[in-house]
Amino acid sequence: MRTSMIRSILATVCCAIAVPAYAQRVEPPPPPLPARITSLESWLDYDASPSAEDQLTSAIIASDRRWTKDATGNLVLTVGTGRPRRLVACGLDHPGFVVSDVTDDGYLRLRRAGNAATHPLFDQFHQAQQVKVFTRRGEIPGVVAVDNLHFAQEHRGDTSVVNVDQLWVDIGARSRSEVERMGVSLIDPVSRDLRHWSYVSHSQVAGPDASGRAGCATVAMVARVAAASPRQQGQTTYVLSAQSAFAWHGLEAAVARSGPFDDVTLVTSSPLASRDSGAVSRPVTRVRLVRGTRGTPALDADSIIRLAIRSRFPGSLVETIDQADIDSLANAVRVASGVTGQEDPWLVLPTPPNRSTHERDSLSVLAGLLSQLVALPGVGNRESPVRDAIRAELPDWARRTAVQDSAGNLIVSVGPDRDTSVFLAHMDEVGYLVHSIRPNGMVTLTSQGGLNGAAWEGQPALLRADRLGMSLSPITLAGVFAPRDHATLRRPDSLEAWFGLDSAGLAARGVRVGDAVTAFKKGERIGDTRFTGRAMDDRAGDAALLFAIRDIDPSKLRHKVIFVWSVEEELGLNGATALARRVGASVHHVYAIDTFVSSDTPLEAHTFAYAPLGAGPVLRASDDGMIMTRSERERIQSIALANHIPLQVGTTKGSTDAVPFVARGAIGAQLGWPGRYSHSPAEVLDLNDLRQLSQLIAALAQ
Repeated sequence: MRTSMIRSILATVCCAIAVPAYAQRVEPPPPPLPARITSLESWLDYDASPSAEDQLTSAIIASDRRWTKDATGNLVLTVGTGRPRRLVACGLDHPGFVVSDVTDDGYLRLRRAGNAATHPLFDQFHQAQQVKVFTRRGEIPGVVAVDNLHFAQEHRGDTSVVNVDQLWVDIGARSRSEVERMGVSLIDPVSRDLRHWSYVSHSQVAGPDASGRAGCATVAMVARVAAASPRQQGQTTYVLSAQSAFAWHGLEAAVARSGPFDDVTLVTSSPLASRDSGAVSRPVTRVRLVRGTRGTPALDADSIIRLAIRSRFPGSLVETIDQADIDSLANAVRVASGVTGQEDPWLVLPTPPNRSTHERDSLSVLAGLLSQLVALPGVGNRESPVRDAIRAELPDWARRTAVQDSAGNLIVSVGPDRDTSVFLAHMDEVGYLVHSIRPNGMVTLTSQGGLNGAAWEGQPALLRADRLGMSLSPITLAGVFAPRDHATLRRPDSLEAWFGLDSAGLAARGVRVGDAVTAFKKGERIGDTRFTGRAMDDRAGDAALLFAIRDIDPSKLRHKVIFVWSVEEELGLNGATALARRVGASVHHVYAIDTFVSSDTPLEAHTFAYAPLGAGPVLRASDDGMIMTRSERERIQSIALANHIPLQVGTTKGSTDAVPFVARGAIGAQLGWPGRYSHSPAEVLDLNDLRQLSQLIAALAQ
């Protein structure tokens, strides 16, 4: 992947939102990225959990044929002859997980791969996140389960930091046999699905084990300099080691065949003890290691020196490296290698092959629309990107009549003016707002809607701000939700974000208090029919309304139908309340289209809110906001039966946009799809449930 993930996001947003010509800000093209940053980005785009290094080593050999691969999986390159005999090595792999069990209902259980030290929140950083399983057939996407936020009362005793025994991987399977059919086996590696993450300054880059990758990219660069001009004194063997997470077993095997050495230099990941809340740029750490100490290979050498680049957030999934520190590390590795040349031929690896995608099927169009919608930012009161995208997807007749009211709701009204029915899905999502900006650029945040801060901590962040009324295009900055250095409690008391700039730099970019911050979002199919993404509450409802309105012939309606894409539901049903004040007294039926938060997860008791995914949409008969009448339940059930639509009935927690209309005399109903892992970055639904929900909406409207 040549360009950063933030460029992909910008492309998605720009494609979905038409910016008027007068509002576009003309900026010069960004300067080319420094070579060392481009190189590190390309290395970070390859995962290399222990035993999953093959894709990375193949890319390195394809880019520089001088490297050879030994039986253990190490890459080795020797330059020069004579004495002294030097060894310069780094670790290709980083700590991860492997599949340790498959449950009868199709979930994967995990164990750690490697015994290297990790961030104290390393396991927790994976919960509620998208992951990938490396099988013999290729990568399979999945998510790590998290408890539903709506059921917080049931989890009030779960306060300890999450460990590996609490990680359950959902790959969209329903059984052990389905997992086997998908090609998953025991000991298959599992890693967070996260490529490099570049800041707007273009001088910093973040990613899992960024310091270790910077070390190997630097060793590979210095080896290229030495091989191209071998006028150094003595001999240097360069090793890109496999299995470094297992006490450097790969390196020990390589040395057993090519040692002994006079001097050994290990280029390692940043020490976890070197956390630095100040500027990232610092001299390279040089530590003389005692042979046989923990984490040090038992090598036969006169001395072992460790070089470790400084980083921000070391050991986390958003470890951040600055180009000044890469320069410092490069100079130190040259000295250790006896290389005098100053040329920097940084090795840029080819783009990793795309993960195999689903063949087009009957669910592809719905999945495509959902992918587009979940990728858009839309924290409460800032839903304009979502509103514009929905308007663009309306059929021609609906787009011509669509209006935006003073609250920001998008409304399509059709049919003769009697027996009015209202269908609502909300456009906003939970997220954060900038609360304050410290001089060093650390941004304090306040939540918008119900959030589990532990699911966002230590993950990529995205700040977006629309300056309404100004001739400026939206401000978009990539950053990270800063992780705690130490923790005993699962949830942080507060959350901060870092965007690679100090307060003056943020101000120059136009960042202000009140700007919205959300997570990096990617909609993706998992298994045969499942779909995962951030903000499916309620972008899935938005998609269901869009599909329903496409199936309606407005000329055949015998009563008024109002479709509403509402704002600020997560902030207290504000958009629906404003609309109900205006038209609520004339509404006969109201239908809120929203998630049915289901206990169909491995972390919930199935005694409450149990609605299995794939068994059809759900009539949300009761929640914290309202209860449906028996006659209305039976009426909707009969319509579903007549249209051959499976319909589950259940009770859950939370509330919906139907409540303000019911308070003004409308007959209320709540319809949804069973959803897992509510309000997290890894919500999951079944596309068949969503398709059948849209069919039920169309049947009720007609």
